[in-house]
Amino acid sequence: MHELSGITLHTLNTSKFKTNTLVLKLKSALTEENVTKRALLPYVLQTATNTYKTSTELRIYLDELYGATLNVDLSKKGEFHIITFRIDIANEKFLKDSTPLLQKAINLLADVLLNPLVEGGYFSSSIVENEKRTLKQRIQSIYDDKMRYSSHRLVEEMCKNEPYRLAANGVKDDVDTITAQNLYEYYEQVLNTDDIHLYAIGDLDEEEVINFVEKAFPLKSRQKSLHEVNKGKNVTSENEVIDRDDVKQGKLNIGYRTNITYNDSLYPALQVFNGIFGGFSHSKLFINVREKESLAYYAASRVESHKGLLLVMSGIDFSNYEKAVKIIKEQMVEMQNGNFTDNEIAQTKAVIKNQILETIDTPRGQVEILYNNEFGSIDRKAIEDIISNIENVTKEDIINVAKQIQLDTIYFLTGKED
Repeated sequence: MHELSGITLHTLNTSKFKTNTLVLKLKSALTEENVTKRALLPYVLQTATNTYKTSTELRIYLDELYGATLNVDLSKKGEFHIITFRIDIANEKFLKDSTPLLQKAINLLADVLLNPLVEGGYFSSSIVENEKRTLKQRIQSIYDDKMRYSSHRLVEEMCKNEPYRLAANGVKDDVDTITAQNLYEYYEQVLNTDDIHLYAIGDLDEEEVINFVEKAFPLKSRQKSLHEVNKGKNVTSENEVIDRDDVKQGKLNIGYRTNITYNDSLYPALQVFNGIFGGFSHSKLFINVREKESLAYYAASRVESHKGLLLVMSGIDFSNYEKAVKIIKEQMVEMQNGNFTDNEIAQTKAVIKNQILETIDTPRGQVEILYNNEFGSIDRKAIEDIISNIENVTKEDIINVAKQIQLDTIYFLTGKED
């Protein structure tokens, strides 16, 4: 890791890949005021720069770089919003052509971030308006996908007084308030205040990369933001929310507070807990809710690592609501009472280990692990340590995790009444 002015550079020199990958991450607090602008900004930036003034010109240049790809993505970790730019490019070491592709990719990434197409002092209005239309479609697509929508609604209700309720794609009603001018003003704020990390992964020369990045990213130094974790409210009673819509299958989602996040010592035990409870096809939710009782078309759970949530998702017939809720609750009691076997623990650890090994087989997966470690501000960087922590989880650890978990909100999306 190298602290440069305004940017933290992470280099991972490995001969595992024939390509080089650059991942640029910009982090800021998740706020209602800015989340929609942040959802729009990277798409405006990746459309054109002062060097490549149209999307077509930019794509032609990527083709010239041996078919390099440029992508943007939005996400949230805990109560932070993350903008990600990623370039995958061939490694010139494996080509007859000696074109310095890595340097060109770093310069292109810097061009996208620091040299946008500007007209009259602000972003191009036509680009902003086009991307606003696309952003509205992205937000609408969540409503149209009822599985994703019900997950979003659960979090919205569960965290209604917390920033985490906000979706990474922003708020549809706020899109029309964005102009080329106020978006550009926010962009300048991002450049001056966001926590910026650049990951370079591949068979590369570390000193060379540092030199390229220092020249390409002349950023102002800034104070690093703290990764404060807000685990949210203390649950005093269960909240039940029922929405009605024109759906043919009910969506039952249940949100729990685990009170455990990525940088807690019990986090590996939470991963194993989730694997036994609802994370995999051998889990209690899958076996008991879906297979034995035939109550659900699907039933699974996942952990929100940096917020301390456990989210259960299931698709059921409308008439099975009460029975499904009862059986899901019973599975949690089984976990709290330690009613799971050593074989279930061993099987779950093996699946988690395989998932970790699959993750590090891709540059993108490696970056996510590194960024999670950076985000958690913990010294758990070696894959061997992560796997060892999983292997060391005991049955008592898992029961301890289960007893800390509190049911917060039951959300049900059902059909319209006759």
